[in-house]
Amino acid sequence: MSLTIKSHFAYPTYLSFTTKPSRFTGYNTKIRPNSIYHFNPLKLTYYQPKKMQAPVQYSPAPVIKSSLIEPDGGALVDLVVPEGERGAKTIEAESLPKVRLTKIDVEWVHVISEGWANPLKGFMREDEYLQSLHFNSLRLKDGSIVNMSLPIVLAIDDETKERIGSSSHVGLAGPDGDLIAILRSIEIYKHNKEERIARTWGTTAPGLPYVEEVIIPAGNCLIGGDLEVLKPVKYNDGLDHYRLSPKQLRKEFDRRNADAVFAFQLRNPVHNGHALLMNDTRRRLLEMGFKNPILLLHPLGGFTKADDVPLDVRMEQHSKWIAFK
Repeated sequence: MSLTIKSHFAYPTYLSFTTKPSRFTGYNTKIRPNSIYHFNPLKLTYYQPKKMQAPVQYSPAPVIKSSLIEPDGGALVDLVVPEGERGAKTIEAESLPKVRLTKIDVEWVHVISEGWANPLKGFMREDEYLQSLHFNSLRLKDGSIVNMSLPIVLAIDDETKERIGSSSHVGLAGPDGDLIAILRSIEIYKHNKEERIARTWGTTAPGLPYVEEVIIPAGNCLIGGDLEVLKPVKYNDGLDHYRLSPKQLRKEFDRRNADAVFAFQLRNPVHNGHALLMNDTRRRLLEMGFKNPILLLHPLGGFTKADDVPLDVRMEQHSKWIAFK
């Protein structure tokens, strides 16, 4: 078996190993990977080692487009329909069977549509769901593996399933009934709640807020497919100008000539401990040779604890703290 080690050179470096004969059987011990749910973490692409060639002389010309790391899975996903096509797509969505979304479902549409869950292009179909649930990752068509430790799924009840019938596409409507997206080439499969809870949280004990409020009351089926979002998701709460997409953030980092970005995610107001960590991280990056490290302060909205400080209050505090700094 050979493992390809990716490096900054144009040619792959190889690490080869073989198993030793077993003193019990006299035969070589073999690893026999068992494919589960079309996914096998032991299945690695094999490259036949070739005769080592002389190193290639490289041009000193830079080939890096940006100082930022590349998105998982390649190109950044953007599932929002172009403005010129929205009228026709909305008319099509109105003619399709409808799935009514909860507030949290809409937030997941937002997450997927802007590429926060790259390379996911919609709510998970069953093979993607099981890979994420059991292996914390997804295997892409090219054989590469990306981290995906949290299943992103859409639950429906039996009545909605019957209403969908044999349709290949459905329209997604928000809590107020407004159409927000089309879900294409759908797949409906069983929502095994106990398995999902156990694999995600490592326990089925009662008392987990998201489990109690979202998963247990949800429908007995999951529906997956490719998303086409009719327009950018907005919350009209006075905070939308803070909600930059990954594409907008990358553009802003490039505009500021950032050679490193360090993120701090939090669900509370900034306090002295947070500030010490952020300042120390920046100091260490400067010591490592970076010239312009940029902080991304990333407060959590959406589903938080009932006794957390409200998001609008936190954002005001964050703004004052950044202005002071």
